[in-house]
Amino acid sequence: MRRAIGLLFCVLLSYVLAIRFTPRQLLFLLFMTLGACILLSVVISVVSPALATMPDGAMRGIFVHKNVLGWYAALMILVATAVLIDGKLDLRRTAFILLAAGIICLASSGSMTAIIATTVAFCLIGFYSLLQSSSSIGRIVIVLFFVQLSVGILISLHEFLVPALEALGKDATLTGRVPLWELVDRDISDRWLLGYGYQAFWTDANPEAAHIWTKVGWAAPHAHNGYRDILLSFGIMGMIPFALMLPHAIRQGAFLHCYDAQYGWLWLNVLTIMILVMNLTESIFLVQNDAIFILFTTAIIMFSLYAPVVSSSPSPSWRAPRVAL
Repeated sequence: MRRAIGLLFCVLLSYVLAIRFTPRQLLFLLFMTLGACILLSVVISVVSPALATMPDGAMRGIFVHKNVLGWYAALMILVATAVLIDGKLDLRRTAFILLAAGIICLASSGSMTAIIATTVAFCLIGFYSLLQSSSSIGRIVIVLFFVQLSVGILISLHEFLVPALEALGKDATLTGRVPLWELVDRDISDRWLLGYGYQAFWTDANPEAAHIWTKVGWAAPHAHNGYRDILLSFGIMGMIPFALMLPHAIRQGAFLHCYDAQYGWLWLNVLTIMILVMNLTESIFLVQNDAIFILFTTAIIMFSLYAPVVSSSPSPSWRAPRVAL
């Protein structure tokens, strides 16, 4: 109940952010907040290296873990890049400084999830920029090509990732995630319809979680996969509406980016898919008191608020040729 109440207030905060701020205003707010955190992480790593590093030597800055620093460094890189592309905030010099600080923190953290998410973010910036400048038929071709490419990459990763890691001498278990996922999938199949309840699985009172911890040899706080944690919490009945919501939100975000560019929708579109990628190896969905999940929810709410208004506008610019005809 305590966690559910925390989740409720996080969603309410997301509504406040979505209603109160425009995408560009939210970009500025996030730019200043993340910028302070990243700069403090760099400063503390210089002033007190022992405090700012993990036992394995990776940088964690002012955060509790190197992976968390990597996540926020990835977001900082995206936000700083968006400020540079947008140009209307007149913060180019500050954006360059924070972009450099974000790259330093990302590289020093060694978080592969954050590095992959950052790479995906830059690919998506190119995709959405190309989508906006193309014609209607061109957009269809670009979207189909991008979808096919994404599916091909996912299939390739599923088939060749582990052999490639073994050939390179890397950890083929993804730091213990692969055996963890095998055990989690069995428990998901036991209660596939309704799950175990919101965040009820990874608790000391749950014998299934204790069994997994014994098998893998470490106390996993979650499934290290946001999609699997949704299934653990709510089963297939919870995953279905979530899976239906995502394509609808992505389509609305792309629509706003193409036909309502004055508010600067690019970074929110990239952020949404970037978080979807991060959840392949981390659990961020439906986490209470988590800034990244709040931003993810805010983006989806913003899409749902603005898209109907733009589509029902009597004379939006994208309909001008049709009206003239």
